Amino acid sequence: MNMLPRLRPRQFYDLVIEVAIVRPGPIQGDMVHPYLKRRRGAEKVEIPAPGPAHGPPDELTSILGRTLGVPIFQEQAMKIALDAAKFTGAEANRLRKAMATFRSRGMVDELQDMMVGRMIERGYDPDFAERCFNQIKGFGEYGFPESHAASFALLVYISSWLKCHFPAAFACALLNSQPMGFYAPAQIVRDAREHGVPVLPVDVNCSGWDNTLEVERGAVALRLGLRQVDGFPEAAAARIVSAREEGGRFADVRELQERAGLSPALVERLAAADCFNSLEITRRQALWDARSLIAAPELPLFAAMQARGEGAEAKATRLPAMPLSEEVVADYQTQRLSLKAHPMAFLRPQLAERGFVRAADLRLRKFRSSVQVAGVVLIRQRPGSAKGVCFITIEDESGVANLVIWPDVMEKQRKVIMSARLMEVQGRVEYDDEVIHVIVTRLTDATASLHALSDDMLNSPAARADHVSRPLPSRFQPEVWQPPGPGNRDCGWSHGHPRDARIIPASRDFH
Repeated sequence: MNMLPRLRPRQFYDLVIEVAIVRPGPIQGDMVHPYLKRRRGAEKVEIPAPGPAHGPPDELTSILGRTLGVPIFQEQAMKIALDAAKFTGAEANRLRKAMATFRSRGMVDELQDMMVGRMIERGYDPDFAERCFNQIKGFGEYGFPESHAASFALLVYISSWLKCHFPAAFACALLNSQPMGFYAPAQIVRDAREHGVPVLPVDVNCSGWDNTLEVERGAVALRLGLRQVDGFPEAAAARIVSAREEGGRFADVRELQERAGLSPALVERLAAADCFNSLEITRRQALWDARSLIAAPELPLFAAMQARGEGAEAKATRLPAMPLSEEVVADYQTQRLSLKAHPMAFLRPQLAERGFVRAADLRLRKFRSSVQVAGVVLIRQRPGSAKGVCFITIEDESGVANLVIWPDVMEKQRKVIMSARLMEVQGRVEYDDEVIHVIVTRLTDATASLHALSDDMLNSPAARADHVSRPLPSRFQPEVWQPPGPGNRDCGWSHGHPRDARIIPASRDFH
């Protein structure tokens, strides 16, 4: 960290303010937008002043000068109450305590009348006085003093520097720290690749438990670890690494099972996750080989037969490779990400014919023009401070799109919003600086389209003798595995909640 360059005071303070205005909390938009406009020179910097008879014109310059005349921090709001509203020490202490809770409506009204009224009496603009107190009320629900912003800004700067200069190590550390935060492994890997980091797949001859760094053609590459394989235990990964260190690389699926002491079920899990690329074995072939294995300790009779070479195939079976779309689906089912392609890439031709645009092309659309976008749901958020507004992040093969759903649309289409894994969205595009949103007018659950990506999902199941009492499922209705357990008599494949369908990983929802 000695290489980390030091920021100039003004640069660091700009970062502190950035942290404060983008933090997740109810900071008032009518304070944030004036600051951003003033910083880029689109609006004149004006610091409010009292009437000539009530004080000097620069009364608030020392308080608001650094933030271009806009109160951003708690300390500023408190100082305005002292200097502009002439609160006494006792009154300011009441305001400080009230800022922490604001549970009493009477206390809010009393303090508001006191502060706003006094500021107006001293010649301040009524709108500015109201905005100052509304800012204080916002701080009451989510306090963010300047000291907190400064400490967080330092972490942001260090993290940004690491991501800029060591993107592979940064992505590797994030993946090894999962689960954490909003971002799923697929998003972290996609971002790393977009920043030039080569990402190598999970492999039984190369991967450890954690994600690691390797040198690939002169560049630092990110090697995915066995921890990315859904449901694979760390103890089994340790046995694989130990066997590899002692006896070298594995030659085939059977040798992996024998040397690492894995059960056939664990070998099959590795095969399903396509972890045998270094052996030049395709996913289907690896699954075929894994399902022919016998657990020797459990079935000694068959193990002895296997040792004598009995029951082996006279001629090795060579299976055709999976179609790419099916490979991608299998990757998402077993690793929650794919290095081969994005599921939306296979649906793009049909979507393009219907007028849908890619997320990366939203900036090219006319401001507030009607657009149609589609993508896999990554994140759902409905903060308590957003007054019923729901925010959803969707992803396609080109990037992410941010959706804003007003309460009336949320009420009408709650089922789609809360359950869809793939959404088709109609709305209008809006953007300011680097932020692009789609204001949603209508949503459609297009999860069924994901089933077309896999041949296994297209094949119709065979009819049963009791198909009258237990009719066959719809072709595009996902089935969910229900494990045996207490109170669960219907174990096996059943139709569950749409978000439980393992077509792609579940979204990350914050309510």
